[in-house]
Amino acid sequence: MIKSHRYLFLNIAQDLEKKMVFIGGPRQVGKTTLSLQFFKKNASEKNVGYLNWDHLPDRSLILKNQLPLTEPVLIFDEIHKYRNWRSLLKGLYDKYKKDIRFIVTGSARLDHFRKGGDSLLGRYHYYRLHPLSLMELNKNPISEDLKNLLTYSGFPEPFFEKDETFLRRWQKERIQKVVYEDLRDLETVKEISLIELLVETLPSKVGSPLSLKNLAGDLQVSQPTIARWVTILDNLYLTFRISPYGAPKIRAVKKEQKIYFWDWTQNEEVGPRFENLVASHLLKYCHYREDTEGYKMELRFLRDTDKREVDFVVLQNKKPLFAVECKTGERVLSNHIKYFAERTNIPSFYQVHQGTKDYGKEQTGRVLPFIKFCKELGLP
Repeated sequence: MIKSHRYLFLNIAQDLEKKMVFIGGPRQVGKTTLSLQFFKKNASEKNVGYLNWDHLPDRSLILKNQLPLTEPVLIFDEIHKYRNWRSLLKGLYDKYKKDIRFIVTGSARLDHFRKGGDSLLGRYHYYRLHPLSLMELNKNPISEDLKNLLTYSGFPEPFFEKDETFLRRWQKERIQKVVYEDLRDLETVKEISLIELLVETLPSKVGSPLSLKNLAGDLQVSQPTIARWVTILDNLYLTFRISPYGAPKIRAVKKEQKIYFWDWTQNEEVGPRFENLVASHLLKYCHYREDTEGYKMELRFLRDTDKREVDFVVLQNKKPLFAVECKTGERVLSNHIKYFAERTNIPSFYQVHQGTKDYGKEQTGRVLPFIKFCKELGLP
C-alpha cells in the first residue's frame, strides 16, 4: 500500500528551505493533498494558509492583499489564472522568504504559464506530480498491484475506490472539467465540442504513429487547427507525445510522433492500455530525474522507415540509457530488438510483459516481467 507521503514529498521539503516550489500535474492527481501535508496541523483543522484562486472568498483575499502572513506555509492553488500572479509571488517571496514557505500548484501546465516572463527566475523549483505507479504503491510490487493500476488507473481517487462504475463516472466528469473549465482558462477556443470529440477519438491512436492529417479529415478541420488542439491537450495534462530517436546508423523516421494519455484507462483495449501504462511509468522516471537531479531526460521511441520499431527509448543528456518493448504475453524476444541492438549505441534492451518469465541479457535483449523491471531500475 502507498506510503503516507507521495514520492516527491522529501524532495519538496528540502527545496522549500531555500526557494518556492511549483507543483504541476493533471487535475485530480493529488497536488493539493501533497501540498497540505506541509502544514503541521491535524487534518480536521482549517488550513488558512491554503488559498485557491477558483474559490471566490480566497480570490477576494488575494485581490485585497489580505493574506495570512503569520502562517509558516502559504499554498496558492491555480494562482496562474490571475494576470498579475508573477508580480504577487515575487513581492511576497522577496519580503517574507525567511519566515514563510511558498508552494504554488496548478492543473494546467504551470511551465506553460511561467515561461511568459522571467521575473521569478531563480526563485523556485518546479516539480511535475504523476499518478501512482507500481513502486510508489509498494517497494515490492506484486501482480495484484499491476492489475489494479491497469484496471483503475493511477489517479488516487478511482484507484483507492476500486470500482469500475465509479471510474467511468470520474473519467467523464474529469474530462468535462478539463475541456470546459481548464481549457477556457488556457486558450480561446470556440469549437469546444469538437475538442471533446477529439479526446474521444485519440485513445484509438495510442501506440501508433499519430497522423494529424487523418485527424483533421475525421473532424473536418484544418491540419494546423488539429495540431494546435493536440498541443492544448498536452498543456492541459490530458495527453503527452513522444518523438522518434534518430539513431545515426538506421533510417529512423524523423517527423512521426506517438501519443499517450496521463490516464491510461482511457484505452479500452488490453495492449494499448498496458503500453500506455509503461509509457507513463517511464515518463514519470524521466520527469523525476529531471526535476530532482537536473538531468536533461527524454522519452522517445525507435522506428525506421521499414516499420521496425521498439516502443520506448530513454535518453539522458541526449545519450540513450535503455530501450523498452511492451508485450502483453510472455513472447519470444522481438526480432526488432535484435536488429536495433546490432545497429545502435543503446546499451540495454528490455522486453517487458505481465507474466513471470525472465531470460536473456540486456545488451542483446532481456525478456522480463514489468514488475521486476520497475524494481531493478528503481523507477519512482
